[in-house]
Amino acid sequence: MTNFSLERFPFDPNEIRAWGAADLRHRNWPVVYVMNNDTEVYVGESLNSESRMRQHLDSDEKRRLSWVRVVLNETFNKSACLDLESYLIRMFSGDGQYQVLNQNAGITDADYYDREVYRKSFEEVFEKLRTQEHLFQRTLPEIINSDLFKLSPFKALNHDQAIAVEDILDGLFADLESDTPSTVVVQGNPGTGKTVVAIYLLKLLEDIRRHDPEEPLDSDSIFSEYFTPARAELLATLRVGLVVPQQSLRASISRVFKLTPGLHEKLVLTPFSVGASDEPFDLLIVDEAHRLNQRANQPSGPLNKKFEEINRKLFGKDDPKFTQLDWVRKQSRHTILMLDTGQSVRPADLPVATTNALLEEASTSGRLYPLQSQMRISAEQDYVGYVRKVLSDTPPLTREDFEGYDLRFFSDLGKMRHEILLRDQEKGLSRLLAGYAWKWSSKTDKNAIDIELDGVKLRWNSSQRDWINSPGSELEVGSIHTVQGYDLNYAGVIIGEDLRYDNAAGEITFNRSEYHDKKGRENNPKLGIKYSDQDLLEYVRNIYTVLLTRGIFGTYIYVCNEELRDYLRQYF
Repeated sequence: MTNFSLERFPFDPNEIRAWGAADLRHRNWPVVYVMNNDTEVYVGESLNSESRMRQHLDSDEKRRLSWVRVVLNETFNKSACLDLESYLIRMFSGDGQYQVLNQNAGITDADYYDREVYRKSFEEVFEKLRTQEHLFQRTLPEIINSDLFKLSPFKALNHDQAIAVEDILDGLFADLESDTPSTVVVQGNPGTGKTVVAIYLLKLLEDIRRHDPEEPLDSDSIFSEYFTPARAELLATLRVGLVVPQQSLRASISRVFKLTPGLHEKLVLTPFSVGASDEPFDLLIVDEAHRLNQRANQPSGPLNKKFEEINRKLFGKDDPKFTQLDWVRKQSRHTILMLDTGQSVRPADLPVATTNALLEEASTSGRLYPLQSQMRISAEQDYVGYVRKVLSDTPPLTREDFEGYDLRFFSDLGKMRHEILLRDQEKGLSRLLAGYAWKWSSKTDKNAIDIELDGVKLRWNSSQRDWINSPGSELEVGSIHTVQGYDLNYAGVIIGEDLRYDNAAGEITFNRSEYHDKKGRENNPKLGIKYSDQDLLEYVRNIYTVLLTRGIFGTYIYVCNEELRDYLRQYF
């Protein structure tokens, strides 16, 4: 497919007519086209591109566009064009130079004959649009490593995700018609794409709501059947929002929504803003729902007071049993919860009994959707499940090797840091991460060293918002609170002395004196709970599972405790 041509002309009726008459393929051949003005872009594919251009001239939204570029090739077929169209939409969304006007009717990640051959040439199309037409401001690696790309609503869903979205839409529209409240749970391990589904769903609903029935949709789009006037009417007055408990991830998603037509940053909510709202919601989608808080000591005095005020406002009393999940369900008629019980990392998170009850409720009602396909880790075997087993009380009987995945065990931190810096130069987005086994002295003293091992001096993350992409982050160490929900290309994980191995007992143990997350170990006097070392061990295991499953292409591991190092070496 390398012999493609790129044709450019003004988006004007006379120019379109002249272009259409110049070549039979302009009226009867599969092509992909890009239309833009100074701030907006639209990507499409068609078998009759001249006719499609004239249809676009009838659209108020498209009429604002100024230029058309058409990608032509003798070997194009419908499947290849759909794939290239999806690819370019994702790249424009990840680049951030233009607002992408496409709707989210969606195509799955469908296979077709010679797909790999076609896919290799997509990068050539991208590069020509970037260097010759100046339609992209960033290179391909820069886009792929960006949050705008990773958190984009324009994704080709895998089979699990597509089924979940389709079933959720069917249920939601049925519930809206019958005015029946509902709770849906999407369950999945790290890397299965829960956040992708949450963002995709919200964009899809907004597009259905705003769809112009005169604007034709591609019948091959898997969600095109939902773009009807009746469904748009059901959504017309719907008040929706995406609740994101973690500050860092919330800031990144807000930035994506700000650049996406149909979405805006005000749709991204904190649990507190949901609870305090005087106007109820019709639908709330909650990402990382396991990170919603129960009644516990909050990061600040004002938030403790606010927790109490919201309870009184919503329930007439400040009963400590009420959680932020109760706020969400009280304030919204329909809720969709993205959940992984294995990613609770602090005692303030929803208790296991609550999340298990949610899973049971959703399973009984037929509204539980498991995501099983691993989207992050480039290993064919179940790497995430393997890590969880290794850190559990029932470890694997034999060691597994993950072909194609760069999994390494280091006994010298300097060497591991050197390798991570090399991977960052080669692939980008490679960072050091660690458990909370060191005090955060540099938070108040910028000259202080937080971590010193093997002659290597390191500081914790200097930024709490979007740390992974902040300048200088490759020289720092990220904690669980800056990386949960994010992807890295390579992760170098330091397992501190908060985890140890007891040779006599033959088990992994928790060392409270070496665990320095104050909110991660404090008791809960409001609920009369004192957390034992065994309780906290479960949270710390979850923390290291999350850290060890951030890397797409590889994970490097350094263990401080000698006994634990010897124990884990047999598995890595």
